[in-house]
Amino acid sequence: MSFDYAFARLVPAGAVLAAVTLVAGCGTSYRPVVTPINTSGPAAQPSSYAVVVSAPSPTTPGIVTIIDYSGDTVLALAPIGPGPRSFTIDETGSNGYTINSDGTLSNFPLSPTLQAKEVLYSTLAPTAKTVNLFSPSTGLWAPDLYGNFADLFTGSPQAFKLAVPVATTPVTIVGPGILGQRNFAISQNIVTPTGVECNVSPTTGPLGEADAIETSSYTVSARIPVGKCPVYAVESPDTRRFFVLNRGSDTVTVINSQNNTLDSCTPFVNQNGQTVTCHPSLPLSTTAGLAGTNVPKVAGPVYAEYNAATSQLVVADYDGNAISVIDVSLDEYGNDSSTFGTTYTIPVGNNPASVTALADGSRAYAANQTDQTVTIVNLSSHTVEKTLPVIGHPRTVTSTQNSTQGKVYVASPDSPYLTILRTDLDIVDTTILVEGNVVDVRTTSQNGSSANGGNAIDVSRVPGFGEPCYLPGAAAQANLAACQTLP
Repeated sequence: MSFDYAFARLVPAGAVLAAVTLVAGCGTSYRPVVTPINTSGPAAQPSSYAVVVSAPSPTTPGIVTIIDYSGDTVLALAPIGPGPRSFTIDETGSNGYTINSDGTLSNFPLSPTLQAKEVLYSTLAPTAKTVNLFSPSTGLWAPDLYGNFADLFTGSPQAFKLAVPVATTPVTIVGPGILGQRNFAISQNIVTPTGVECNVSPTTGPLGEADAIETSSYTVSARIPVGKCPVYAVESPDTRRFFVLNRGSDTVTVINSQNNTLDSCTPFVNQNGQTVTCHPSLPLSTTAGLAGTNVPKVAGPVYAEYNAATSQLVVADYDGNAISVIDVSLDEYGNDSSTFGTTYTIPVGNNPASVTALADGSRAYAANQTDQTVTIVNLSSHTVEKTLPVIGHPRTVTSTQNSTQGKVYVASPDSPYLTILRTDLDIVDTTILVEGNVVDVRTTSQNGSSANGGNAIDVSRVPGFGEPCYLPGAAAQANLAACQTLP
């Protein structure tokens, strides 16, 4: 680049200096580059939906309604099979399934854009009387109540594949659902079931049985005795312990899933001088740290959740009007800890049909069916914080959290309204009207799912056979025949 000295004589000295500076900037000299850095906010919250199945009538198509966690808005609804009786979602929260009164199995994706054309159907065997559904990440299981089989469904849509013979009157199936591990079919051993034998506690019926089904061979590897009238079961997220709720004998049977036997060990003395033993059966009529007046004469456990944050089993004692909080922690070697079996019993309302615990282990919410309320329990102090009224006689309560604020969803079989609670304020947030009375409700990011460190997999619950039910105008205790749901 050349420089014009004649031009330099005609301009002020300051301008010349500026020009020289400009000249100096030419060529291959380094020029600093400024790259803007865009600000980034927090990661997007995962989506979460409440999924409600309702039944306008026993013979007309049921309705599945998908509700957004944020804003409590209805995103989609679609018709499913007539008279849906049982509803569950799979382990991933991606698909839903119902057993319908016409002997069909509905399959549908849990999508905010769900349409009727996406609902697919499979036909059950004409003689099958399936009562509940259990859906791991692959496959679908259902107990055949009268055939005494554990039925496996596979494919898309899920279609019948095979039947595994199990003990008499199977009512539920639970397990990790992973190929190469085992699931457990829980049977009541009642020869001629009518649906009402196990609806009282205690009962004089026979002992139930847990049959271990090896998923690698689809054969029963062990037949483990449990209590009377088992109605529900849950497995710990690490799959080491399996808990069976026995309404008829007021106990929780503990199974060592790794050893495929009742939980047992050789007693030993720990470093604190305490004798440590294992507990094949945990009685719910005991307590620790509370006055004896809190202990019900009968318990009648019907539902439970495993809380991973505290290693506690939170149990709804339907006949005892209480919830039981049981320490089921293990030591570093996978054995029962020194506090294993410690139980706190907290009185709630009348006939808690279900209970849910927040993921952080701070509170539990019990759905009191007779009182039409939800009791909020502090799990640290084991005291009642508040009782909230809800619409209908609640049978299901489930929780979810994908933000600083959680939600609790409450469903009643005699009401078309879903009640939603906010956990940051413990108030009724809103109610949502659906088409027909609610059959059941599930959440796609449930605290109970294995992805959230809770129950391994969600299992459906059909009223009757020991599980609570309710018909308008008649309490279940006064009209036990109303609990019979299958011919």
